[in-house]
Amino acid sequence: MRTMNKKLITLMVAALALLSARGQLAFTGVGEHPVIELTPEISTGLNKIYVVFDTEGVGMTFNSSTGEPATWESFDYRNGNLEMEPVPGVRWNGMATTLPQVIPNIGYKITEGTTPYFCWVVNYADHYLELFDIDFSYEDACDLISFSVDGFGDDIPYYDIIGHRHILDRELRLQYETLERDDTTDWRDLNAVAMFESLEQPLEIAPPLVETRFTLSGDRFLRQWGLDTAFKESQKYLPRAVRCGAVAVDDNGDFVEEVSEGSSPVHIVFTGYPTPAVVYRAWEISEDPDFVDADRHYQDVLDYNFVDAATYYVRYVVANDDGSCDDYSKVFTINVSESDLERYCPNVFSPSNHDGVNDVWKVKSKSLVEFHCWIFNRWGNLVYEFTDPDDGWDGTYRGKLVEPGVYYYVITAVGNDGKKFKRRGDITIVNYKRGVAGGSNGGSVR
Repeated sequence: MRTMNKKLITLMVAALALLSARGQLAFTGVGEHPVIELTPEISTGLNKIYVVFDTEGVGMTFNSSTGEPATWESFDYRNGNLEMEPVPGVRWNGMATTLPQVIPNIGYKITEGTTPYFCWVVNYADHYLELFDIDFSYEDACDLISFSVDGFGDDIPYYDIIGHRHILDRELRLQYETLERDDTTDWRDLNAVAMFESLEQPLEIAPPLVETRFTLSGDRFLRQWGLDTAFKESQKYLPRAVRCGAVAVDDNGDFVEEVSEGSSPVHIVFTGYPTPAVVYRAWEISEDPDFVDADRHYQDVLDYNFVDAATYYVRYVVANDDGSCDDYSKVFTINVSESDLERYCPNVFSPSNHDGVNDVWKVKSKSLVEFHCWIFNRWGNLVYEFTDPDDGWDGTYRGKLVEPGVYYYVITAVGNDGKKFKRRGDITIVNYKRGVAGGSNGGSVR
């Protein structure tokens, strides 16, 4: 008999130690659905929130760590005031205080010595989620989709220790398909999930961009209890909203949003990325930032040369079949410089400087649509010519470096604004080791 008592005492001590480790508060008679324990924001003053599947026949026990009974008070916010009163029927068994039948949907202040423990107990049976049907509205289909739900899923309120009302988030899930922009250019599929506190909150989302169905399910408490059978699927949604993305790529293959000072012609390839509901699309080019007067190109990809000196604004515009929904890309800014050709071209250079300095004789220019340069030796013989202002002369003739000395250039050019240029002058080649551009004997022409 003494052995049995020792075993019983040992088990009781172990049970009480486990109870104390779990926060001193335990529930009895909860059945197959365990109590869900939540830790609220510290600002509420509550230690825990307990969600009980059904509080009928459920009791609460608070273990004593001092050997003295704890005092129990309930609190609730009624008639505009925080009401706090003793909890009747609490029993003391020498080790713990017990409330045989939980009073649900109120707060408890359990005090042992001078240390209070605050909690709120929710009876989920009073807020059981049921879903019968879900429907959506096209009224604001360009910017917002709102839902109406036939079912029960009201707010689950609780109060903090100073009487402020809060809502326990049910985490209702609305699942659907849409699109999102990827990290570079195009759109990609997205399985989206929107979360809602309760059916009393507005159920609104940004409009999906593809054909889809909406599935509403929940809540997190039913999911945690393995009872996630509450779900409803909507009718098929056909997208009306449109969105677009756009990129611009220069001749170097770089993405650009602004060309600050481009030399004509500025060549840019613009690509627009529309969503499936787009029917109308156009690239708009204007010298007006408000696009009051714009040239339109009705295509997704626009390969364009900006020739005339000006500041251009470019954007991609899309709309659905009836024009009720539209969207605009970011605005690209292209600045094309006025034409110019430097008045005084370089008159000395050393073609064999392989340190990257003065290896090529070049002239500075902007926005030229025509260019021609001839280089002659002192006997008037043509040594070199080129027609691209970005090119230059490397000091060779027929693959060999020319003799040091004075050479002469003639340049004619026309700017994008029709301005004509003519330049002539001399070039002195100095300071290099004669030979092939990289090696052997020099060459001359007469």
